[in-house]
Amino acid sequence: MSKVFIAFQLNEDTRPIIEAVLADNPHAVANESPAMVKIDAEGELVIKRESIEELIGRDFDLQELQINLITISGHLDEDDDQFKLSWLN
Repeated sequence: MSKVFIAFQLNEDTRPIIEAVLADNPHAVANESPAMVKIDAEGELVIKRESIEELIGRDFDLQELQINLITISGHLDEDDDQFKLSWLN
């Protein structure tokens, strides 16, 4: 399997997003740098709107991820409910 990753700016807006991603993807590993967090995962990484909403206490549009997104690696498949990175085989 190949690894995928997503990197976010590290700030107050992204902390609950990172927490939700790690909770929904127990195989993922967060690597924190001074100004960013890179989350690596073997195979796939799924970011669920519902999980983020539970942590922030409001509606969340997954397009809001773009504001603090630095980079991604993997094939992106997204809809209103989830943002999924994987490598197509």
